Amino acid sequence: MKLKEINRTAIQAWSPAQHHPIYLAAGTSAQQLDATFSTNASLEIFELDLAEPSLAMKSCGAFSSPQRYHKLVWGPHGIDEHGQPSGVLIAGGETGNIILYDPSKIIAGDSEVVIAESDKHSGPVRALDVNHFQSNLFASGGNESEIYIWDLNSFGTPMTPGPKSQPLEDISCVAWNCQVQHILASASPGGRASIWDLRKNDLIIKVSDHSNRMHCSGLAWNPEVATQLVVASEDDRMPVIQMWDLRFATSPLKVLENHTRGVLAIAWSLADPELLLSCGKDNRILCWNPNTAEVLYELPTSSQWCFDIQWCPRNPAVLSAASFDGRIIVCVCSAIHILHVFTLPPLQLPQATPTNNTITPLKKPPKWLRRPVGSSFAFGGKLVSWENIKPPPQQPQQAVPHVVNISQVVTETDFLDRSSQLQSTLTAGSFVEFCQMKIEAAQNEFERTVWAFLKVQFEDDARGKYLELLGYKKEELALKVIQFSHHPQLASCLLCSVFLNIMVWFICLAVPLNLFLFYDYFFNTADVDRLITQALLIGDFEAAVNLCLHENRMADSIILAIAGGPELLEKTQKKYLAKTQSKIGKLISAVVMKDWLDILETCDLHNWKEALAAVMTYAKPEEFSTLCGLLGSRLEAANDAELQAQACLCYICAGSMEQLVSCWSKGQESCSPLSLQHLVEKVVVLRQAVEKAQGGVAPAVGALLAEKMSQYAGLLASQGSLQTALSYLPTNTEQASTVKLFSYPQVQQFTPGAGGPSLYQPLQYSSSTASALPPPPSPSASAPFYPSQFMHPASSQPAPPAFPGPPPLMAGQTGPSVPPPPLSSSSSTFSPPPFSSGVSFQHGGPGSPTAYLPPPPTGASGTQAEPALIPASQRTGLHHSALLLTALYQPQADRSFYNEIKKIPSEFLHLKPMQSLPSEKIMKKPIPDEHLILKTTFEGLIQKCLAAATDPQTKRKLDDANKRLESLYDKLRDQTLSPAIVGGLHNIAQSIESRSYTDGLNMHTHIVSNSNFSETSAFMPVLKVVLTQANKLGV
Repeated sequence: MKLKEINRTAIQAWSPAQHHPIYLAAGTSAQQLDATFSTNASLEIFELDLAEPSLAMKSCGAFSSPQRYHKLVWGPHGIDEHGQPSGVLIAGGETGNIILYDPSKIIAGDSEVVIAESDKHSGPVRALDVNHFQSNLFASGGNESEIYIWDLNSFGTPMTPGPKSQPLEDISCVAWNCQVQHILASASPGGRASIWDLRKNDLIIKVSDHSNRMHCSGLAWNPEVATQLVVASEDDRMPVIQMWDLRFATSPLKVLENHTRGVLAIAWSLADPELLLSCGKDNRILCWNPNTAEVLYELPTSSQWCFDIQWCPRNPAVLSAASFDGRIIVCVCSAIHILHVFTLPPLQLPQATPTNNTITPLKKPPKWLRRPVGSSFAFGGKLVSWENIKPPPQQPQQAVPHVVNISQVVTETDFLDRSSQLQSTLTAGSFVEFCQMKIEAAQNEFERTVWAFLKVQFEDDARGKYLELLGYKKEELALKVIQFSHHPQLASCLLCSVFLNIMVWFICLAVPLNLFLFYDYFFNTADVDRLITQALLIGDFEAAVNLCLHENRMADSIILAIAGGPELLEKTQKKYLAKTQSKIGKLISAVVMKDWLDILETCDLHNWKEALAAVMTYAKPEEFSTLCGLLGSRLEAANDAELQAQACLCYICAGSMEQLVSCWSKGQESCSPLSLQHLVEKVVVLRQAVEKAQGGVAPAVGALLAEKMSQYAGLLASQGSLQTALSYLPTNTEQASTVKLFSYPQVQQFTPGAGGPSLYQPLQYSSSTASALPPPPSPSASAPFYPSQFMHPASSQPAPPAFPGPPPLMAGQTGPSVPPPPLSSSSSTFSPPPFSSGVSFQHGGPGSPTAYLPPPPTGASGTQAEPALIPASQRTGLHHSALLLTALYQPQADRSFYNEIKKIPSEFLHLKPMQSLPSEKIMKKPIPDEHLILKTTFEGLIQKCLAAATDPQTKRKLDDANKRLESLYDKLRDQTLSPAIVGGLHNIAQSIESRSYTDGLNMHTHIVSNSNFSETSAFMPVLKVVLTQANKLGV
């Protein structure tokens, strides 16, 4: 496919691979005239800009030359030392002179562009080549067997590789060996190629065809095999390309015969030794595989011969061809459809006129597009990796077996250890010991209190223990009362009070029997007393009580109300409490009237402990959960962070799993695996206590708890503990993450530990694995039952160990294969029962919680070999790998499928183990101080967005962005980013500091459009997500 075109009758030279942007130099060709018969000559430099849609190449500079050129090469000398930032352009003139040009000065428009010039040769200089190892050395060839070796550091004194070859003849081409720096080859039109050793300063071997009809027009060394070279013939009687191996130089190793007329030029790709270009007098440009002598591709050409063809050193997919019709075309093989890998933005070209040429695509991608290694993470923490082993240099066609490695990767060892400890506790049922261990290991007082509250759930007299944790101990209170009662004044007051009460009681009881004792009193008291007396005499206690209340005689009213019955007593209590104004009046009212709802709704939240203690003491079992939940909701809604945290204690007392998860999640700043482990431990322990209190009836699972459990199961699965992960999944949920985890077959879990596998343990396979494939399942076999974690046992006895069933298997044992349970559409388990539902959760009183209990783990711990995922040979590897991958992830395949797997040859079932990763933490270099502000600013912005975001999907995006920005920090540590990109990142950081996110996004667009995609693709898209979310959330 044509990319660009230059209308010049010129020879060409690409800029070196180290130079960017890509330039193409064109010098007027000697011994050629155009239609104007002009004798002017020039040297021009064009830029290859694939983002520009037009075919014309942009001219960056031109120099009017006094002579024309036979040969032009562009060397990288001086690029690294910044002496010549664009290298050196070397030209061979038609009068025997060699001219050195500075391309940077030609581009800048400087008039003094010649660095040096020499006329050492006696005739035209038709051959030039730059040494691949020492860029300051180049070779030139002219008439009469003249070959000179030039040093750009001392240009005036060239050396010769040895005595002139005899008979004397013109040198048509020279070429340096690509593997050995002191070996040089030269060829002449007579058909002989000479090999020179510069260390010996002598000719070491000659190769030539016995027919003597070879007229050498091109010479090139194999880029990888040091002893192989090709020679092209321009003789129409012998239009061939011969491939020679100097180890058997008696005859050609290969002969490439497809041109019908003489070959004018050849070019061997340095990026892929299996690609060789040739152009000839038959108007054809062919792409060969010189190792097999077959034509891979034919490029469409014009009606004129192409006399020069070259590969672009920097972009190996691009090539250029100069033809006698006065044009240089730049094109890419149409069989390579991946141009965007090398050039960004994507090319936009006008539609080309369709031609009748049939274009055959390449049978395999070029070497620069083939991945030397590759890896991919699979479900369950599996890492599949492979590598293409490079064949020996001297046997490039030898088949090499491909190796695929399957490894278990574990990155969260602490998380797995904690999870394993929780599983052991659930299996043994030792929850009290587990809570005590957590209390002793707690890092702060609040964490210690939470685990103390959870521990109480498994003890007798739970309400009393709760009161002690809140600071109210009955023994201490009784002691204080005794000490207080021994005070002399207090004792006398108490004695008077007791005596008065006895007298009042005596009078009340004696009224019906001693009427005459009050006769005198009846006629000698005031009017109110008279009325009270009359009411008592006729038995109207209510009237007497009302008169006493009116006269504020509270003791009399209460005593009379007791005699008047419960109904009158309740009315009197209400009136008394309504009239009494004291600091503890509300508490007395609540205790007497049993109205705790009003207390919890109106109390000062800083007295939450007193409120919770009162509920512990007086609340009925059926209302306990509601009251604790109400107090927790008020605390959670408070603006004080400390009060918000205390809400968790209320939810633990209430047994509300859903509210505990919600409250705990709000108080966590990070979403690390260990943070989730903290929550799961508390939830699972509390659920077990609830189930025990409810006689083995498991509570329901709410939506938020199901989501957290799904996240937890996903983390376990990603670390290889798939069997354990499945035990934590709710079976009756439609959540996408849960369904996804259930959709994979169960495998044995991987548990690192003492004597176990290392952190990164590859699975080793051998050819014997082929016979160890599992047999296909029988269609008549009944599926084993998967125990649901939501079964409701009928027993009312104390709950057995959390995970009844078979104990965990030892490493090396195998467990039963258990399919996932059927998914239910029931939504009843998503919403916890309301606190007023009457479902009782009693520690001797407290109410009903919502929790989660995982089922027993099945299967073996440790890493077991799985059905083989085996690579195959180069031709059949994809097919065999696909079969084996299907065997791994589709255990229900039919019998014919397994028969296909058995046909895989045993040689494809050999796998080489990978080197284990070290268990110690990898230490990274520090970020330079001047760039540390970037990391601080970007991480700070992500934390602000996480705090403001309410959508779980947005939070997951931000967490992922935080992880993926590590690639940016690694580049800052290695200082591999260009100054322009680093400067742009600092500008983005400044816009973040000023909260100008729109300016930051504009700067982001500018960086992406003006930089190399491969340099920024790892972190710039992530940075855009963060800026967009910050702008959206308005943080």
